[in-house]
Amino acid sequence: MTSLWPQIEPLLAQVVKPARYIGGELGAQQPVHGAGRVSWLLVYPDTYEIGLPNQGLQILYEILNERGDAAAERAYAPWTDMEAQMRAAGVPLFSLESHLPAGEFHVVAFNLSAELTYTNVLNLIDLAGVPVRVADRSSDHPLVVAGGHCAFNPEPLADVVDAFVLGDGEEVVGEINEVVAAWQAAGTGDRSRLLRALSRVPGVYVPWCYEVAYDEGRLVAVTPRFPDTPDRVEKRVVADLGAWPYPRNQLVPLIEVVHDRLNVEVFRGCTRGCRFCQAGMITRPVRERPAEQVADMVRDGLARTGYDEVALTSLSTADFSGIEHTVAQIVDDPRSNGQVSVSLPSLRVDAFTVGLAAEIQKVRRTGLTFAPEGGTWRMRRVINKLIREEDLYSAVESAFSQGWRRVKLYFLIGLPTETDEDVLGIVEMARTCVDIGRRYHRGVTVTASVGGFVPKPHTPFQWFGQDTAEELRRKVVLLRDAASRVRGLTLRWHDPKASVAEGIVSRGDRRIGAVVEHVWRAGGTFQEWSEHFDLSLWENALAACGLDVHDVVHRDRTEGETLPWDHLSAGLHRDFLWQDWVDALAEAPVEDCRWTPCYDCGACTGIGVEHVVASAAAPAGGSQGTGQDLSTGGAVPVRFLETPPVAVP
Repeated sequence: MTSLWPQIEPLLAQVVKPARYIGGELGAQQPVHGAGRVSWLLVYPDTYEIGLPNQGLQILYEILNERGDAAAERAYAPWTDMEAQMRAAGVPLFSLESHLPAGEFHVVAFNLSAELTYTNVLNLIDLAGVPVRVADRSSDHPLVVAGGHCAFNPEPLADVVDAFVLGDGEEVVGEINEVVAAWQAAGTGDRSRLLRALSRVPGVYVPWCYEVAYDEGRLVAVTPRFPDTPDRVEKRVVADLGAWPYPRNQLVPLIEVVHDRLNVEVFRGCTRGCRFCQAGMITRPVRERPAEQVADMVRDGLARTGYDEVALTSLSTADFSGIEHTVAQIVDDPRSNGQVSVSLPSLRVDAFTVGLAAEIQKVRRTGLTFAPEGGTWRMRRVINKLIREEDLYSAVESAFSQGWRRVKLYFLIGLPTETDEDVLGIVEMARTCVDIGRRYHRGVTVTASVGGFVPKPHTPFQWFGQDTAEELRRKVVLLRDAASRVRGLTLRWHDPKASVAEGIVSRGDRRIGAVVEHVWRAGGTFQEWSEHFDLSLWENALAACGLDVHDVVHRDRTEGETLPWDHLSAGLHRDFLWQDWVDALAEAPVEDCRWTPCYDCGACTGIGVEHVVASAAAPAGGSQGTGQDLSTGGAVPVRFLETPPVAVP
């Protein structure tokens, strides 16, 4: 492979932020390519600023480059100005480390973190000089693979991506590398043999190996074409997070990026059971990193990168069973000279205490965002976000009492069974938070951010019909009018039209692939960016493909209906999800199963892994089973099964 740098360098003077394309960051690898090594191009289908901090990509980048039979480089989506220059000059998509042509790598692997980046995926494959559709590729073209949370409904990209990875990638990426290496060594040139071999790797879904059947415009079956292809693909789970202390060498960007700080993952999975949350459902069981390893990764990472802020990341970091001790250990480390601040980007209000607030603000007050999600207790019982108003108000008071003057709250609208009273409850909660803040400071600001709910695969709400853009807009107006009368409250909202487009892709079957391609060919890239998003592109594409937005997005599904992702497993029993949907409609909550008996969701029993926590004691707040009545005040009516105790190392 020959470097494209001589052709790239003259283009950089013509674009904004040329540093996006030069590589050479602290932490960047110097991979060795050659015989006996499978070359990987790891691609994030959005700009450098969005993609560089992605931990999943950085982890695989290090793991692959530690292998003697692999070499991995990175690429990000060039912004529109750079793409125009590249296409005019005939320069294909290239890697950052060596500026090699993307089409000459053996594997091009995408991280799928957001559905509206799918048009970028097609654009980048095309920019690499690779046929967009699997059916048009030969053995000379790279293998196109993808992973990430969106891969749990891969059908809209089934005609574009050769293979998808479901679940954790640390172990399976090496197995894929070995299959590709063996195929190359065999020298058969038969791409179908490679695809069939990959379909036998646990956790790898190869759409080409499956046939799709429809009846009267409805999906009825997805079945394997070959006897050695599994009927159902199970996700991969890394049982011991402590065995994978990555990234060891976090990349330090050349320009400002989102989440520009040291990021250390403290645990995976979540058992709070929020019914709207796909991430919480598909990443079960909980696997905490040992507290001492967290401290080591923080200490080593800060020394190497020079950052003075560390984010402890997870789906709900305040639930980490050693969180207060861990934060204190970081902040009080004498080697940091009291200059290192800690950010907890995902906070449960019922696990945020005065003590934790006091530790966080010792150096500087990082941003605080709490996510009540629902505006009333009734709504939060429906979605199983089991935090009471007093939980939120206690957390907000903890923050304001420790010197914070700004707090952000996040809510969803368009949830199942939602009423206008539930919607207006958002403003009432925010108003009370403003009042609490004024007890401590004259000028306080509470920002309430509101997003339109998109029902996601492998959650109890996957059977729910999503609100239309018009209905979401009506609720936004309701909120805006009420919020305008509250001094100190700022209301922000996500574009309801973008929520509909997200629903089209996240809820669609294989036919949506033609819709995505139609949008891309109409110029619809960077649909995650408000200045480029255009719902009419999606509406026109649906019409051109003979599909109806109501059927794809807005109608309820029935219990027996075949869903596009039924042949893929996130580890959860379908009957568990259906029962949880029924419980949601009955406003029946369930508690966190880390600290209560098992609900038999399947996440642990199916793979022989139980929840792994760093401490036998539950964290502060509502993460533990409270024994309180979550609806009326008596003994809590939850569904318990007899199971072994929590595994505590």
